[in-house]
Amino acid sequence: MPNPYYEGPASDHFDGERFFNPGRRRETPPLRALLRWRLNGQKAKWPQGVPSPYKDRPPERVETLRIALVGHASFLIQAAGCNILVDPHWSERASPFSFAGPRRFNAPGIAFDDLPPIDVVLVTHNHYDHLDVATLIRLWRAHRPLIVAPLGNDRVIQIADPNIAVSTGDWGERFVLSPHVVATITPADHWSARGLRDRRMALWGGFALEAPAGLVYIAGDTGYGDGSIFRGVRKRFGSPAVALIPIGAYEPRWLMAPQHVDPAEAVKIMRDCGARQALGVHWGTFHLSDENHDAPEKALTEALEAYAIAPRRFIALRPGQVWENTAG
Repeated sequence: MPNPYYEGPASDHFDGERFFNPGRRRETPPLRALLRWRLNGQKAKWPQGVPSPYKDRPPERVETLRIALVGHASFLIQAAGCNILVDPHWSERASPFSFAGPRRFNAPGIAFDDLPPIDVVLVTHNHYDHLDVATLIRLWRAHRPLIVAPLGNDRVIQIADPNIAVSTGDWGERFVLSPHVVATITPADHWSARGLRDRRMALWGGFALEAPAGLVYIAGDTGYGDGSIFRGVRKRFGSPAVALIPIGAYEPRWLMAPQHVDPAEAVKIMRDCGARQALGVHWGTFHLSDENHDAPEKALTEALEAYAIAPRRFIALRPGQVWENTAG
């Protein structure tokens, strides 16, 4: 079928109709595998709520580097006077429906009305736990931010609201976010879809943010593959001051491994890219896979011990929790 989101020349990760992961698994999980998983009955039962002990009210501007987790893979980066939201998600569910689908187990760590002026929104891909159209519409109406996303995601957003302006780019393309902050879209080993018929028709990725206080690497949803993606970040940009790496939604491994790293692989990403600090995201908010709500944090602790890495160097962030780098 024709691609409804993107028309462009073929490349090493686009065949003229669909995007793919070069040199790695090209196909998304087949429907029969998803059905097998749904029927296996191994999904852990989560508590009614998983409240966070943290709540953040961010300052209007920060001249160094400050990162606060909103929840799941949504976080606020404040760097060199620029306020950046990544995969903003304030809705109750990660779903095309308001009445069904994965619901939020904890409140956003920053209340929407407590947000500072938002200059930039970065969207990694179009899965419902990352691209929340309702939140993007709210942000556009309130802040008119620059929105940057991988190829094809502009159409996904503009189907909901054609007035929203979105700048899109391929892996490796750079965007000037402010006089002091530049973003480059980086590869990720993942896929995309909003429904059953548009798989891999919009691109996915991560971001490398170059700022005076250091490089911020946003891995995005990704499998580990052979690790070359993450070593490539180090080769092109140098060692990140901080890397935001997913640590959740990884069980069962026979299904999730090509698309979501587990905590041990997250530590390998930290080592591969050379990050001085890592922050674990994508866990404990939406029940997307089989593991329990606190399993990622426990598994991360074990992985850090195995690599003799101090726990403070890789923190499993909770909603509202803040990490700051005052250098720069």
